[in-house]
Amino acid sequence: MNIGVLASGRGSNFQAIIDAIREGKLSAKIVVLITDNPRAFAIERACKYGIPHIVLNPADFASREAFYDRIAAELRDRRTELVVLAGFMRIVGRPLIAAFPNRIMNIHPALLPAFPGLHGQKQAVDYGVKISGCTVHFVDEGMDTGPIIIQAAVPVYHDDTEETLSERILKLEHKIYPEAIRLFSEGRLEVHGRIVRIAGGEREDFSVVNPSF
Repeated sequence: MNIGVLASGRGSNFQAIIDAIREGKLSAKIVVLITDNPRAFAIERACKYGIPHIVLNPADFASREAFYDRIAAELRDRRTELVVLAGFMRIVGRPLIAAFPNRIMNIHPALLPAFPGLHGQKQAVDYGVKISGCTVHFVDEGMDTGPIIIQAAVPVYHDDTEETLSERILKLEHKIYPEAIRLFSEGRLEVHGRIVRIAGGEREDFSVVNPSF
């Protein structure tokens, strides 16, 4: 399966996907990294593993729609089957969503629908919740509002900060994102309205709190 990755920053989830492929846990090929940030560390990761990368600056386009039209074209040219957002710090535009319906994934560091948008970990700490986590979901035109694929939960401790909770959540992000991609590659994700059903076979359960984290 051909994967196209969109990233804006360090790309730790990009690395987790690369590692899953190299370890034989995921039968896929990353055909391109597209970034809106020429200084993104994700570019260094791509270069290290011989993955082509493209830098597209939204300011170089006449409109937001034109920017996403170009991204969609680049992905189509490489026969991309799944688009993966790995820290892409923009709301995806309609042209890209229309080109890849239910074929764009994102990971968010909170248990959606709680705490969407930026700094989900800080929102959780400030609100005083006792459980937080991360969510892999399909992308629609809203902010973290698409159908949920997998969630994983972690405890939130009374002395947690945004940084300590983020670190705990990130460990699970690196597990469940490759898993969601694997399920997609096996044709096991069925979208029925807001509900994503996982068809057939056994799967690891990431939906419980693991105190060891």
